Amino acid sequence: MPHDSLLLWKALQGIICVYKPAEISVKSLRKKLITKLCKDLSELDVKLRHPNPKLTALPVSSDPHTNSIVETESSENALEDISSSAISSGISHIDLRYHPLVVGPRYLDEDLTVSWSNFLGWNTSGVLLFGLRSGTQYAKFIRENRSTRAYRVTGSFGKATDNGFKTGKVVEKSTWKYINQNHIQQILSAMQASHQKKVFEISGVDIHSQTAYELAAKGPIRPVNSEVPIIYNLKCLDYEGPGFTIEVQCINENENYLTTLIHDIGIRLHSTAHTTAIKCIRHSCFTLEHALLPKHWNLQNITKNMDMCSKLLRDNESVINQTSAVLN
Repeated sequence: MPHDSLLLWKALQGIICVYKPAEISVKSLRKKLITKLCKDLSELDVKLRHPNPKLTALPVSSDPHTNSIVETESSENALEDISSSAISSGISHIDLRYHPLVVGPRYLDEDLTVSWSNFLGWNTSGVLLFGLRSGTQYAKFIRENRSTRAYRVTGSFGKATDNGFKTGKVVEKSTWKYINQNHIQQILSAMQASHQKKVFEISGVDIHSQTAYELAAKGPIRPVNSEVPIIYNLKCLDYEGPGFTIEVQCINENENYLTTLIHDIGIRLHSTAHTTAIKCIRHSCFTLEHALLPKHWNLQNITKNMDMCSKLLRDNESVINQTSAVLN
């Protein structure tokens, strides 16, 4: 009968939704997840195969080269504990052939394949999808179907930096006290309208044609070119000068594009602006409510999260298999 760790290993196949903190790369977060899972699986396997610290006694042999214990510096303390337990139990020789310190961990980092379906930049936090083992195929489908994402971006007027973010060097200062929330929303509405027009232009459809009308009646459409960022909705959520927060629903974007967007808002308002925070609050049907915090990463929570994500994908098949140009 296989160990529970083997059953869990076989079950770790699918999509999980995790929360990515800011100022950490997706690659580092992926490595942290793999290390955590492999460590927990190996520890569970050790507990099942070695439920107590006492090891099997071997018959005493007259040959000095038989049944000897070889101690190393790295396992000195562990072997001292084993020897003390053996002496108290009347055991003079111990079988270390199957001890974890000899055979090593059962699950290694390179055994677990993990890939991401949406890439978040260094300064971006929020919803991040990982595919585990066979789930990497689903992660690829989600990535290629180019689902929409929603961001909550915070900016500040009055200063422009060399990288567009608060960590950069200030290169320009300007006034901002004449700006109000209505001014910001007017600029956002104009930018949103220009992007909606751009979708039809890059798709080769005349915006005044019957085809364009029929497509627009069905809902927002995705661009033909997967490298062109398109904004579908822009809304100002809060403004307390000089800080402001906007919500962006877009596709084909990245962190640099969002910081440039904040900079452009400042320019259009005859001021300057830089980004202070970026958070991905939704990726397709996955939201912050589904994201698992790194401090909660363990076998039990990750398997529960995987089951929840599988149910979401069954209820939203278009996330994996997109057959229409209309966004769902």
